Amino acid sequence: MSWPPPSPRIRELIRQGAEIALTPPADWIAELDAATLAGEAVRQIAADPVLAAGTRRTNRSNLLFWAASNVRAPGEPVPANDTEAPVAVARDIVRRGLDESALDAYRVGESIAVRMWTQIACSLTDDPQELRELLDVSLRSIASFVDDTVGAISARMRAERDELTRGTHAERRETVTLLLEGAPITRKRAESRLGHRLDQTHTAAIIWTDATDTDLLLLDRAADALAEAAGQLRPLSVIASAATRWLWVHGSPDAGRLGAALDHLPDVRIAIGSPAPGVDGFRRSHLDALTTQQMLTRLTSPSRLAFHHEIELVALLTADPERADRFLARTLGGLETAPPELIETLSVFLAEQCNATRAAARLFTHRNTLLRRLARADRLLPRPLAEHPVEVGAALRVLQWRGHG
Repeated sequence: MSWPPPSPRIRELIRQGAEIALTPPADWIAELDAATLAGEAVRQIAADPVLAAGTRRTNRSNLLFWAASNVRAPGEPVPANDTEAPVAVARDIVRRGLDESALDAYRVGESIAVRMWTQIACSLTDDPQELRELLDVSLRSIASFVDDTVGAISARMRAERDELTRGTHAERRETVTLLLEGAPITRKRAESRLGHRLDQTHTAAIIWTDATDTDLLLLDRAADALAEAAGQLRPLSVIASAATRWLWVHGSPDAGRLGAALDHLPDVRIAIGSPAPGVDGFRRSHLDALTTQQMLTRLTSPSRLAFHHEIELVALLTADPERADRFLARTLGGLETAPPELIETLSVFLAEQCNATRAAARLFTHRNTLLRRLARADRLLPRPLAEHPVEVGAALRVLQWRGHG
């Protein structure tokens, strides 16, 4: 798409506006991210922390790409943005089995960007004629840029899909997808294609990173560490996206060994499902691992290793973040923001079934010190601990996984 070149005055206004757009307010970016990750069409993307993070990076990439182009050449057509951020997320979308409908997020982002740009434009001039020409040129430019970018990314997705339909990995990924969806494939045929026995107990895991500069070879090292912790030579592994691996091992990995290995793998995170037998267990353990991964992301938890049995209650309590916040406020009151030693003391006291002597020994502190801390904590609670210890314990578990306890 092309249009008549704008006048020198309009070119200067576009340049000024583009410089403003290069440093957008945080609330604009937050609104853009929320809009592009809302709705049924992108539900699977929003639920996947790696895809969601990639979408947010793409939003910033598109905004800065268009703005920088208009600083350099105000009002001229902007080429498609096929830089690393949008290409990487497009590749990952295909690897998750999603189609081009996921690119609807670009159209949603365009509508938000148009509104934001209009606010910028209106701040640059009070002259109706200038504003009319400024908006005519720049809105054409935005529409053309989004069309060309969607076209370029769509072509990349088709090429990636063609690549994935060839070779042994494609067969393994297809077989795993059939098993997870409960499709009619015999166990014998699935085992033959996967090289993995399905009549045993399975533990599924998701290994991923949401850091942009992580060496992806670390994910493969984490997969090897998981297999070793389960006493196996290698796991069944599927590349779900560039920064995500789906894995299955027989039996259960040793948490201590796996945690020690993870200490040497910066930015790598692992969510582990509960062990379960047979083909149904293969599926259920994976769903448990997904639940664990999604909870860690939802709570922005700093934890890099989590087992489903550890977080199942917290995942249920925090499925609705707003209701979870209200539960914490009603249950903990002032204790929610209390010093860490008070929260830790109360958590250990409850874990030791309200036995002060055992709790003091576990905390390596004097029993009287523990009792004083418990008294302080009790004063901060809206109701005495003795009236609702179960609710307080559950709320403290949520705080722990949020990184506040």
